[in-house]
Amino acid sequence: MTYPVTIPNASLQPLFKEILWQKKQEVAQIQQEMSLASLQRQLTAAPTVRDFFTALQQSPNKPSLIAEVKKASPNQGIIRADFDPIAIAQAYDRGGATCISVVTDQKFFQGGFEHLRAIRHRVALPLLCKDFILDPCQIYLARAAGADAVLLIAAILTDREIQNFLRVIHYLGMNALIEVHSLAEMDRLFKMDDVRLISINNRNLGDFSIDISITQQLMAARRSQLKNLGILVTTESGLYTPTDLSLMAEAGINAVLMGEPLLQQQDLAQAVRSLLKPDSPEFLKNGIKAI
Repeated sequence: MTYPVTIPNASLQPLFKEILWQKKQEVAQIQQEMSLASLQRQLTAAPTVRDFFTALQQSPNKPSLIAEVKKASPNQGIIRADFDPIAIAQAYDRGGATCISVVTDQKFFQGGFEHLRAIRHRVALPLLCKDFILDPCQIYLARAAGADAVLLIAAILTDREIQNFLRVIHYLGMNALIEVHSLAEMDRLFKMDDVRLISINNRNLGDFSIDISITQQLMAARRSQLKNLGILVTTESGLYTPTDLSLMAEAGINAVLMGEPLLQQQDLAQAVRSLLKPDSPEFLKNGIKAI
């Protein structure tokens, strides 16, 4: 079953629009090659679902860390030349990350479901599939590859699409991390059923500028409502230091998603430890090394 893709946000940056156009072509190709029944059959061999929501909720680190596996980005190019998704994920695990985000877009980020699948077989942490989800077929492929959660971007989906995708994701036992960039987008989610996780992205999709005060502003405006609804909130973009994480914790954030600042470090496990426990003897000896 497919749903028409209507982009509700007309002010997107041209590169972002190009990414979405390409993703629509990919979805059309998947639909041509695979029926929904065949996608569902793949789930019989899918790994057991890990509880992404509970992992964030019960993490000893405040905020907890969702560390990202990503080879490249359209604006940064290759982020890590010695890219080994399994080794990166294992290093994140050793360092103390709570969950791992795996970017699966191939054309613009040089990712793939094979990265997700390979990590799932070697790392026990809950995994987030981070992609541009426009159709349920992508959700089934993510689950078959071992995803425990899937990213949905409010700016590129209608309310009906988000609600329908939530039903599919929860039916498969996964969680949805719904990304917002503004108060208006967050307020849209309050009208929907069974929203559990919201991610505030500090990156403006119109000009790609970053401002971490966006998270502080949105949390100041809706913190009590989010708490009353039992919604966990994560944030991403523009976060680099333990001080940034402390500011986010003070704002009421449950978890931070970080990729490039960690991937640029030589010792990934140490980078995670330094970020999460800056008062540890190891950090006091070695410093944070430009995170």
